[in-house]
Amino acid sequence: MIKNILLIGLYLTLTPLMAHSQPSAKEIMQKTRVVSKIEGMEAISILKIYDSRGRERTREISMASRLFDNGSTEKRIIRFLAPAEVKGTGMLIFDYDDQTDDMWVYMPALRKTRRIVSSEKGQSFMGSEFSNTDMAAPSLDDYRYKLLGSEIQEGIDCWKIEVLPVNDEVADETSVSRKITWIGKKDFVTRKSEYYDLDNDLWKILTASDIRNITNGKFMAAFMQMENVRNERKSVFTFDRLQYSPDVKVEYFTVSFLEKI
Repeated sequence: MIKNILLIGLYLTLTPLMAHSQPSAKEIMQKTRVVSKIEGMEAISILKIYDSRGRERTREISMASRLFDNGSTEKRIIRFLAPAEVKGTGMLIFDYDDQTDDMWVYMPALRKTRRIVSSEKGQSFMGSEFSNTDMAAPSLDDYRYKLLGSEIQEGIDCWKIEVLPVNDEVADETSVSRKITWIGKKDFVTRKSEYYDLDNDLWKILTASDIRNITNGKFMAAFMQMENVRNERKSVFTFDRLQYSPDVKVEYFTVSFLEKI
């Protein structure tokens, strides 16, 4: 009798653990968002843009980010440092957890800042194969998630997840009908994503590597490549410096600072 009671107690103890041994697709995506949220960061990156013949254009970029509103808002500023024809161009992003992100772009030639409207968020980021929406994390509630299983990507055991817009409005804003993404099981960092256009044809492939532990289990990929399979162009982000900077200046994340050259 005592043995049976002990076995029942052991079963009841293990059952919740067993139930949570396999997280849901949305839980995985939520954790991916958490590990990417860094209290404050500054970085210098290189963006290389390749056309279908392999010809290269290079841009040097500075970035800074900081969390606000108890972590529910991540503000990010991006500024082009070189070459001369894009120097001073910048983007300010307010990346919200539970509402549509705000984005502004400053063009020094026009001496003007303008807000990026929803219809422009799926457009190219500064002539690259990355889009404006790739510069911010999507709202989790704008999508449905389905766990498709596990796969190895570049030697990393990953969850394979299908991501579907909740409605046509979200799909139209990004020009993406669905996405298949591979998330590392150990660090919850995206290793690969396939983007499908509104006709459900494969459009772009993102690959990420050189994963850096920025601070206390907060991770970021220092190499990201976006390949457009339709036009055979690709763009590559590499980070020369990734610096944990929790005290990055608050005034960086304002339109007035964006307009300073």
